[in-house]
Amino acid sequence: MSNPSEPRPAVVCRELLAALEASEGRRRRRQRDTTPDAIGLKIKQELLERAVAADPDPEAFEAWLEAQCRAAGGAEGGVRAMALVIFEEWRLAQVADSFRDWLARGAPSDDAAGARPAGGDSTIAAE
Repeated sequence: MSNPSEPRPAVVCRELLAALEASEGRRRRRQRDTTPDAIGLKIKQELLERAVAADPDPEAFEAWLEAQCRAAGGAEGGVRAMALVIFEEWRLAQVADSFRDWLARGAPSDDAAGARPAGGDSTIAAE
């Protein structure tokens, strides 16, 4: 039986979707070919969206992710890699209050779309 204070995977996955925006912002600014990054982010986004829709119980989340990997067939490698990342982030959200709070605030990041570009106003004054 799940702990009532333990966040459901769907809740954390919904918040992780917001954090993907920052990853996409960083990817777009890179000077190299970022096609592999885009593919990985797309796989992660699709897994997160499916987890939000399926809303698996916390104790069944790992098995649910494994089932997603098996269902991917020939594309299992990329799906498995992203499933592991998602599972680790969900576990981190269970034990790290600062990570959980950051997600709950919408995963604010200077890398997110619409954020101020580097070189704008800084909260750290130069001496």
